[in-house]
Amino acid sequence: MKTVCLTEETRKEILTNLLKRSTTSYGTYMVAVNAILEQVKLQGDEALFAYTEQFDKVTLTSATIRVTPEEMQAAYEQTDARFLEIIRRAAANIREYHVKQVRNSWIDTQPNGVILGQKISPLDSVGVYVPGGKAAYPSSVLMNVIPAQVAGVPRIAMTTPPGKDGKVNPHVLVAAKEGGVTEIYKAGGAQAIAALAFGTASIPKVDKITGPGNIYVALAKRAVFGHVGLDSIAGPSEILILADETANPRYVAADLLSQAEHDELASAILVTTSPELAEQVSAEVDKLAARLSRKEIIQKSLDQYGYILLADTMADAVETVNEIASEHLEIMTRDPFTVMTKIRNAGAIFIGEYSSEPLGDYFAGPNHVLPTNGTAKFFSPLGVDDFVKKSSLISYSREALEAVSQDIMEFAAIEQLTAHANSIKVRLE
Repeated sequence: MKTVCLTEETRKEILTNLLKRSTTSYGTYMVAVNAILEQVKLQGDEALFAYTEQFDKVTLTSATIRVTPEEMQAAYEQTDARFLEIIRRAAANIREYHVKQVRNSWIDTQPNGVILGQKISPLDSVGVYVPGGKAAYPSSVLMNVIPAQVAGVPRIAMTTPPGKDGKVNPHVLVAAKEGGVTEIYKAGGAQAIAALAFGTASIPKVDKITGPGNIYVALAKRAVFGHVGLDSIAGPSEILILADETANPRYVAADLLSQAEHDELASAILVTTSPELAEQVSAEVDKLAARLSRKEIIQKSLDQYGYILLADTMADAVETVNEIASEHLEIMTRDPFTVMTKIRNAGAIFIGEYSSEPLGDYFAGPNHVLPTNGTAKFFSPLGVDDFVKKSSLISYSREALEAVSQDIMEFAAIEQLTAHANSIKVRLE
């Protein structure tokens, strides 16, 4: 990892380097993604099956693309009882957290005959993308489908890439079943996003797509926005740890590596006011990384996007944290709750040395689908609000309309919209 003294100049350089990981920086992939989207839009299943054979080396048909009840049962037989116990406890924690996010419709009735309100309704259908490839993510299944269920979405369709044997990872299938999803398709990549967005004979169109994926999935999601709603365009994973001299260097190093192992574009950053801690963490990172199974991926990630940033003061450190706006932020300082109050931009905040990032990935309850690449400045974690829509309610009596009619007609006149004014006028003649 590179150790850098924080200045205004180095902060800008680091931010520029981190932004290279954004999906907006990968225009070369966009040509291929657009071609896939167009073919699936025009040819439906034919293109979907052809791309699945090309990329996943699996031959599918309309009869085999959807996971069957028999395949689901086989998945349970291939997973042990301990996994089932863990997945059910995690699901319970996730559900309990998201139930607290539910908001209700409301109506405000005023004495003058005005009724205003907001009607909150679940989306009719949602497509959940669950990545495969370098690793299987049953946790992503729970994080996407449970808030959708809590919101009341009646149709949740899941797509995930099949293995070369034509089957879906059994842990992913069990997580889906435990989350209440039975509509599951063996499709991945941009072609799966196209199928969800435009619909095919085998995969009916959905209203919104959620879930993370690789660069092709991210670019495909961005391209179909407008045809469907989206949660966000998730980029490579990232962690930022804010620490002072009281932090345990071994804990810090272990947590940095927990995100670096995701892929070569992942970012792992320590911001600290302690030169001693910086040296100790650097040494621990080298020792721990050498023993981990994904050490090659970790090393590439750290070489490109791993930093130890030395700040003169905690105020400078906090300002840097807010500028980077990391997906995951851990605070390991003498008084972490006080520091937390100064954080404006972060996807998820982990407070104290025993609140490591994998807690959020798997078990604590808050969602692990989080804003990346600085988008925590304006995006929030996935939640129940992502699976509902809101309608405004307006009802006026004749008397209430008369009281404001002149204001409305004059406003319409200023905008030269005479038909707007007339819509009010005819009611009062």
